[in-house]
This record gives sequence, C-alpha cells and structure tokens, in this order.
Amino acid sequence: MRTRLRTVGTLARIGLAAGRSSPGDRLRWWGLFGAALATAFVTLATVATLATYDGRESRADSRGPVITDSRHASLLYREGADSVDTRPVSVVFVHPLTSNAPVPAGVSRWPKPGEVLLSPELLRTGDDEGIRTRYGTFAGTITTDGLVAPSERLAYVRVAEKPPQDDHRWLPLAAFGGGGGATGEMADQAPVTSPLTAMWALTGLPALALVVISARVGSRSRDRRSSLLQALGGTGRHRMIVNIGEAAFPAVAGTLVAFVPYAVASLRDVRLAPTGYILDHRDVATAWPTAIGAGIISLVAVLGIVVATHRVQRDGRSTRPTSFTSRVPAWRLLACGVGVALVLASQYVPRKAQLIVFTSGTIVMWAFLSSVVALATRHLGAWLADHGRRHGHPGRLIGGRWTHAHPGVIVRLALAMVIGIGIVAQMQVWTSRLGEHSKAAVATHQRIKDTVIELTTSSMTAAQTDQFRSSLPPGSLLLTRTLHDPGPSKEPWVSIEGSCRDLRTLHVACAGETKPSTARSAQADELRRWYGDIKFIQASRIEVKRGGAQSLVVVTPTPGYLAAVKQAAYTLPNPSVQVAELGGNWLGSSRTRLPNWIQLFGVTGLLFLLVAGAVSAAAEFVRIRHALAPLSVLTGHRRVFRSVSSWHLTVPLLISTVVAGAVTAWHSVFFIALVQEGSVSWTVLAAGITTCALVSLAVGFLGARAAAREAGQWRPVAD
Repeated sequence: MRTRLRTVGTLARIGLAAGRSSPGDRLRWWGLFGAALATAFVTLATVATLATYDGRESRADSRGPVITDSRHASLLYREGADSVDTRPVSVVFVHPLTSNAPVPAGVSRWPKPGEVLLSPELLRTGDDEGIRTRYGTFAGTITTDGLVAPSERLAYVRVAEKPPQDDHRWLPLAAFGGGGGATGEMADQAPVTSPLTAMWALTGLPALALVVISARVGSRSRDRRSSLLQALGGTGRHRMIVNIGEAAFPAVAGTLVAFVPYAVASLRDVRLAPTGYILDHRDVATAWPTAIGAGIISLVAVLGIVVATHRVQRDGRSTRPTSFTSRVPAWRLLACGVGVALVLASQYVPRKAQLIVFTSGTIVMWAFLSSVVALATRHLGAWLADHGRRHGHPGRLIGGRWTHAHPGVIVRLALAMVIGIGIVAQMQVWTSRLGEHSKAAVATHQRIKDTVIELTTSSMTAAQTDQFRSSLPPGSLLLTRTLHDPGPSKEPWVSIEGSCRDLRTLHVACAGETKPSTARSAQADELRRWYGDIKFIQASRIEVKRGGAQSLVVVTPTPGYLAAVKQAAYTLPNPSVQVAELGGNWLGSSRTRLPNWIQLFGVTGLLFLLVAGAVSAAAEFVRIRHALAPLSVLTGHRRVFRSVSSWHLTVPLLISTVVAGAVTAWHSVFFIALVQEGSVSWTVLAAGITTCALVSLAVGFLGARAAAREAGQWRPVAD
C-alpha cells in the first residue's frame, strides 16, 4: 500500500513538473485555466437557471388568487394587460369587499380607491411614459416577495368605483397563496428546458471545444511521454495520474474563479444584458450546495477530457505505441453520423420533442464535424505529399506529409471556425422566428408608429365615450370597430364607424358623398391590412355595446401619444379596457424578446470560440516555428515556410470552411422547414464563411512568419 502511494506521489510530481517545463507550458496553463472557467461558468449558470425557476414558481404560488363563490368573497379581482416600451405589463385590478380583505405577497395593505401600487422595475422603465399617473395615484411599490423576478412589471390598481355585477371578468376571491402560478409574468414563461437547451447549444458546446483544444496544446511532448510510460510498463492509470497532475492547477484555478460571478449573483441582484432580466440573488444563494457539487462535476469533466485526449493505443504487436493524433478515431466519425441522424429524425418524433432531438443532434454534429473534415484532409495530405514528391515541390511534400501525419492539428484549428459558423447561422435563424403576426406588427409600427391605437372594452356608453374623447390629445379621431358574423354561409366582415369629420380626415367618403379624390390615409390602409376589406360607416354617436364584438380605435395626428391615450382610458371611473397600438400585442410577445436571449448565449459562446481559436492557433505557431526552422538550412531560402504553411494549414482550413458553410446552409434550411418559421440570411452566412476564409489565410501567413523568425536564431540541439 505504501509503495502504491509512493508511486502515485511520484507520478503526480512528474505531472506537476511537466506542466512547468513542457513546450508551450504557459499557453496550455492559461488555455486550461480559461477552459475550466468557461465550463464551470456554464455549469453554474445551469444551476442558477434551475434555482431561478424554482424561486419564480414559489413566489408565483404565494400570490396566486384563491377563487371562491360570491357569498364568501372578500375581494373582487381582475387581471389586465398593458405594455411599456413594447414590454408587457401585468395589471391587476382589485376591489376589496371587506375591511380585512386579503393581500398577496409583496403587499402590506391595499391602497385607497383610485390608487395604485407599482413594481420597482415598472416604476423605473415607465417613468418617462407617465406610469405614476396612468392607472391612478401612485401609492407605493410592491416588494420583491410579491414578484416572480425583480424585473417583473406588475401593478395593483384599486378601482375608484365598485365593478358592475354583470361583468363576469371580475373574480370573487377568498385569499391569496393558493398556487395560482399562471399570473403576471408566469403566464408567458417558457419551460426550463428552453433556456437550458439554448444555453448548452450556443455556450456549452464552445466551452467544451475550448477544453479539448486547450488539453491538446503542446500534445507532441505529452504523447511522447505517454509512449515512454507505456514502454516502461506503465498502465492507463499511471498515465492518467501524470496527466491530471499536469492539468490540476490551472483547472482548479479556473473552476474557483468561475465561482466569483456566482458569488456576486448570490449577494446582489444582477441584470443580464441585453435581456433586461434581473436575477434574484435569493434564488442563487439558496442553490450554493448544488453549485458546489456542480463545480466539482465540472472540474472532474475537464480533467476527464484531458485524460481522454491523451490515450495511447496498444495493438499487442509492438511495444512502440501509436499516438492519438496519427489517425482520426472511427468513433468520432460515427458520432458525427449519429448527430446527423438525430437532426433528420427530429421531424418524425412527437411535436414537443422535436426541438430537443434537433438541438441534441446539432450539438453532436457540430462537435464532431471537424473530425470528418480532418479525415478528408488526411487523405488530401497523402495526395499532396505524393504530388509534391513527383513534381519536386518541397513545400507541398512536407505540408502534405504533416497533414497526413497530424490530422488532430486540423481538428483543433477547424473546430472553433466550424462551430462559430454554426452559431452565427443559428443566431440569425432563431432571431428571425417572429411569426407572421409579429412580423406584421413590426412592419406596421415602422410605417405608422403608434398613430393607430385599439381599446378593447366590455362596454362603454355614449356618455362615457364622450368623456373619454374629451381626455384624448387634440386632433385625435375616435372610431368603433365591429366584427359582423352573418352566419355559416357568409364570410365575416369588419366595419369602422365614425363621424363624417373623422372619416374625412382619413380620406374616406361619408354617406352620400363620392369617393375622395385623394388616396386613403396610411392609417386607413394599415387597418385594411389587419382586418381585410373593411367598410367605413358614418355614425352620429360612438359607443360600445355590452356583449358585442366591438372595440374602439383612436387615430392620433402624430406619433408619441400612446401614453396619453392609455392614461385617458385607465383613469376612467371603472377602467375595463386594454390599450395597445395596432398589432401592439404581438410587438410585446415573448418571441420578440427571444433574440435578446439568443444574443446573450450566442455572443458568450462566440467569445469562448474566439479564445479557443486563439489558443489553437498560438499552439500551432509554437510547434511549426520549431519544426520548420531547420528547413532554411536545407533549402537555402525561406520561401519554403510560406509553401509548407499554406499546404499544411491554409488549404485544410479553407476546405473546413467550405464544408462547414454547406452543412450550415442545409442545417438552417432544415430547421426552418421543421419549425415552419424564420428565414435564412444568406448575407450573414456568406459573411461568416468569408471571415473564416480570411482567418485561414491569416493563420497560414502568421505560421510562416513565426517559422521565418525562428529560423534566424535556430541552432542545432540534441533533441
């Protein structure tokens, strides 16, 4: 036992010493440090996401309304909706029936009639839009105990008058805290698998790629050491101890540093740019035990990848083992095929599982696509070497032989570019998934801004309409939209009713008049785009009848009056309206906010890939400058550096770029066909391919330049 411990200690010291003295040791140290940090960061972000979802559900349940019958009710409750800067706002109207009416979490007491409680984020973001006076008199803020997230926009409005008894939208409540989780922001919450899938596809995969690339920096000396240990009778366990000893310090340091942002997020609320979402520090703090366990798992995974990427094969026929980099393992090609098969099979699985299967296949496919490219370039290397030998081209001969002998170099260099092209394409495709209604709403807003505003209400008498009209901005038009359903044999149609003066302002003819010579206004055209071939009808009085399919339409003379119209509507004695610009409900949908989350995950992943590409290229420069330097003595000129670097680095990377571009185009088109939404921006894809092509040229040029500089000071050594 003592001998085994002494052996383990000796091997660990060998690994620690190797980490300080091997070629490119500082580069690999910092590479593993960054890789461990990135992997732990994504892992801890997963823990924070799960903890946040649990906290959101708990706080939503604590404020959930408990519905009862009207005889035992102590509070009338109605949910409404609004928006501030196209972001949704949850508005809850209440009317206490008793002096001891229950209050939800986050509220100590109900304000006076006509007063309102606002969440801090709603108060901050809506101050410029007059949110303090939109629903009534501002009476205080809602504490974070009553918000599913500190960034939630929520308002509790106590109406000035008792609601009408025949308005069935008012619910009788007995208490709060009954588990009504689908209130406020929770009504639009995606399942936890959605952010986790996107995060690991766009951020986790680049982090793992960084681990693989950093683990193989300076791999030639480690492969030779592993071969020596095997020849001396060392087992896989002995080599594992040495490799872990070499990588332990940077991996542990990177993992510990990854806990710094987690610790900050557990002490104070953190806003995630560009989403605007604020993490609740209480959720993050409660998950510390899970976070510590996840950090340990992340560290073990990094060290496991280090060990797995330095395996030595035994064929039983020779004591001289072959290196991992001398060929492309068959299991990698099989894994890439499995990824492609999952992508293709995603269209045949149940609808709810399609996106998960597609994303899983995407991750596997992109992770191992570079190995397929490396196999192709390995065969290309053999052909180049033979062609260079027959035609007396030393650069092509040497470059081809290197490419054939070291396909792992191409795998590491191409990995960052291949995954990068895929991430850029997926970011563009996902952000284009707005849906037809959201696209139409965006187009409408671009054409007429917020000059057409809809008010959905249960009823409004002519007197109430006149009162509302008097509160509108000067020059505003007030119309009524009515949906007519003549029956199953005829198509429904929409009418817009208004005074003759208002219709003329829209360049629409009144009753008995000929059609105006001027074209209809842009607002009238936009109404037709949304409601079809509408009919404009002259009306003497404007009112909304209870139970009818009617709504009010306000047309303002210039943009910028949406907040004023909302205040005029919500400050009515018993506000029972929902106000939004034409198509505004689709502007504030969750799909329009999806690009912000995709941008957050994608940019973080691209940052990891940038580091991975830099580490891979720098490691290759270290290797190639030492290997190429003696050629200047043999050839008598330095042109051979450019030739070898081009055939060994630039050409395989260009091939990788072309293959990655073709696969990305197919993958993006397949995804759009699967979800039946979005579009492919060929300009973005072309820009990504062009960038990677330029990087390929730069890598070859810088590799040749590094070798040329080394040649000037090269001296023979006994290595």
